[in-house]
Amino acid sequence: MAEPKQPLVKVEGLKVHFFLNEGTIRALEDVSFEIERGKTLGVVGESGCGKSVTSQAIMQMVPDPGKIIAGRVTFFRYHPDQTVEEIDITRLKPDSDAICHIRGNEIAKIFQEPMTSLSPVHTIGEQIIEAIQLHQKVNKAEARQRTLEILRRVGFPQPEQRIDAYPHQLSGGLRQRAMIAMALSCHPSLLIADEPTTALDVTTEAQILELMKSLQQELGMAILFITHNLGVVAEMADDVVVMYLGKDVEYAPVDDIFYDPYHPYTWALLRSIPYIGHKSEEKLYTIAGSIADPYNIPKGCPFHPRCPEFKPGVCDRDQPVPITQIKPGHSVRCWLYVDAK
Repeated sequence: MAEPKQPLVKVEGLKVHFFLNEGTIRALEDVSFEIERGKTLGVVGESGCGKSVTSQAIMQMVPDPGKIIAGRVTFFRYHPDQTVEEIDITRLKPDSDAICHIRGNEIAKIFQEPMTSLSPVHTIGEQIIEAIQLHQKVNKAEARQRTLEILRRVGFPQPEQRIDAYPHQLSGGLRQRAMIAMALSCHPSLLIADEPTTALDVTTEAQILELMKSLQQELGMAILFITHNLGVVAEMADDVVVMYLGKDVEYAPVDDIFYDPYHPYTWALLRSIPYIGHKSEEKLYTIAGSIADPYNIPKGCPFHPRCPEFKPGVCDRDQPVPITQIKPGHSVRCWLYVDAK
């Protein structure tokens, strides 16, 4: 008998809008998914689809003038006595003590480019020590010792010497390891990795991905992995959310996404992956057109202007596309699977 699922974060009907002078950008529209304890959820889609805004909303870090206008993000805190506390993150003020205790402590984030995320005027040791002391009741000497331990755990060479190095004195791979060490310094329940290997070469990327998988098994944390790379998703994820223009268009286990996809956008993403045996003279498949202007999102399905399965009068109808449950754990947002009447 399968063990019951243990949700760690549940996102329901999340909407995030940015109110600018030029108009309103609907960055997220009715996004829903779930992250299980100890599992990895991959979030994929082209740039501008709302992947990073989703992670910001989960941590209550949406920058001004953005606001969460609807929906709910529930964080499940599991206590040693087997009780579970449900916390509605969307109801917490961004600068409240409650969210500050969660942010960086129970939910941590690895940013895309460590050179711009780390402070250039502080050593990596000082920055990790500050994160530990912010959430743990330890003195500076104890925090420094913990920093050395976490640097060793993430495979940092000669941590006793390099703990006092500045970010610019380290290679890209070591800066990313330092960023991971900072994120893991308080043993979070959820690690959000926002394209953590984009700026790295393939060898270093493989090392970082292997490191994250081993640390996940060791610490039992969940991972929200945001990436453009479907090859990375295949290696890392248990479940996948495919996003397009602020909507979750398909949500399924990773095997279903690769071997039984339903949404035309998912098909297109998979067809655009280079594969072994591809002849050099053959052109790679590309998705027609480009992402729509965020101030002028098409009616109905936002993907319909680029969709090879487009049906006039159906896909462009002036109403939101409902979510269709294909089978347990697999849902899709497409008129192809809805009664067109």
